[in-house]
Amino acid sequence: MHFAGLAVLMAACGDEPTDPPIKAPENLQVSVSVGDEINGIRKVDVNTTASNANYFTIEFEVDGDYVEVENDYGDASYTYSESGTYAVRSRAHTTFDVYSEQIDSFTVVLAADTLPPPPDGIPATGYSTPLSYPGYTLVWNDEFDGTSLSGDWTHQIGRGNNGWGNNELQYYRPENTEVRDGYLIIKAKQETFNGSPYTSSRIITKDAQEFQYGRIDIRAALPYGQGLWPALWMLGANYPTAGWPFCGEIDIMEMVGGNRANEGDDFVHGTVHWDNNGQYASYGCNNKLNQGIFANEFHVFSLVWTANRMEWYRDDIKYCEINTNGALMDEFRQPYFFIFNVAVGGNWPGSPDASTEFPQQMVVDYVRVFQ
Repeated sequence: MHFAGLAVLMAACGDEPTDPPIKAPENLQVSVSVGDEINGIRKVDVNTTASNANYFTIEFEVDGDYVEVENDYGDASYTYSESGTYAVRSRAHTTFDVYSEQIDSFTVVLAADTLPPPPDGIPATGYSTPLSYPGYTLVWNDEFDGTSLSGDWTHQIGRGNNGWGNNELQYYRPENTEVRDGYLIIKAKQETFNGSPYTSSRIITKDAQEFQYGRIDIRAALPYGQGLWPALWMLGANYPTAGWPFCGEIDIMEMVGGNRANEGDDFVHGTVHWDNNGQYASYGCNNKLNQGIFANEFHVFSLVWTANRMEWYRDDIKYCEINTNGALMDEFRQPYFFIFNVAVGGNWPGSPDASTEFPQQMVVDYVRVFQ
């Protein structure tokens, strides 16, 4: 009797239910964002979500090891002061030992470590745009094939009036323009010529190719450094008789070289200038790269222009717009011609300094006009 009772008791204990296995969180999603550079550092933000997670751990790679940031809500940040490609390991935990994991990589580029292409080099990478758009027709383009400029372009030569009206320091020469390997190359050099300490080039399509409205795409890599002032812009075709600003001016892209707040080698500007009932007027915006500078690779600078509106894009990112409706902005309802140039010095950028490297160049891959 006693042995039988013991057997029954043992059987009952053996039939007790066991705990179900602990399940790891599901639907792990990780977002990694590299912020703008501020005082030589970039902050990296990580956001992690998952179903049925009790807490999260996020580990940032630093010097070949990981630094752990624990956060119940899945958000974590770390600041980097050195350029490089790093890993981040994100875990959503049910318990310490039961978790779902994902490893992502990101790249940090700091201005101090950015290496522009050599002065004679042409970037191998960059943004591109198509040869066609729905609802548009390609009405003119220059892909800069061959070994010289087409007849659509002429050179403006010399120092202009008061440094082309801006106290610029360069002398414009045809010799600073080159067409090779499918690119237009305008070089700015530190050399004395006809009393100027620098030389460069300025080319225009006046009386050859003039346009009113449409989408304009220009793919270019820009120079860099204090005192450099590249521009891809337009003037009203009536400039010789109307004068400036009565003819109107459309700056598709201007860059003021150097390293400064809201300007510099990673900023471009889109601007219009006009006469507002006898008073000079202007309006514009700027756009900043998240990483690197505009010399590192090609970018596409675009203008979408109608009778009532203008919009500026960099790599198909709209960063500026203006309503041009109304009689006081009639300057922008007429044909315009192109001007491509690299100025050195002047009222806006100031003069080059000891940090400026020469020669510098603007490389244009194509200009396309769609209507």
